Amino acid sequence: MNKTLMLLVCPLLLALSQPTLAMDKRDYHAPLYEAGCDSCHDQGIDRYPSDEACLQCHDPEALAKQTAREGEEAHQNPHDSLHYGKDAPCMDCHGEHTPKKALCQECHNFDYPKFNG
Repeated sequence: MNKTLMLLVCPLLLALSQPTLAMDKRDYHAPLYEAGCDSCHDQGIDRYPSDEACLQCHDPEALAKQTAREGEEAHQNPHDSLHYGKDAPCMDCHGEHTPKKALCQECHNFDYPKFNG
């Protein structure tokens, strides 16, 4: 292989071999980044984490309480919805590598000011 081609190909191969970094890193996930990708990617690095992987650390009951609303907005709880109850698939709304929008917002226009995917 000639030297010019090697100079072009080697940096590309090196870049492709590096793991993808999470975009919107959350401080509470820092120990998981240090532990490695497979600490969340239990179905393989090229697939979303399973709900079981998320639920090892996140408690659905606590999330439902944390996101509970009152009055006219009482039924707008993304973690305890009329459609899914407390069983909405985690990765349908949340993501580390790419921004996402709440699953509810595909049909509804609820305002979730703290939602960050």
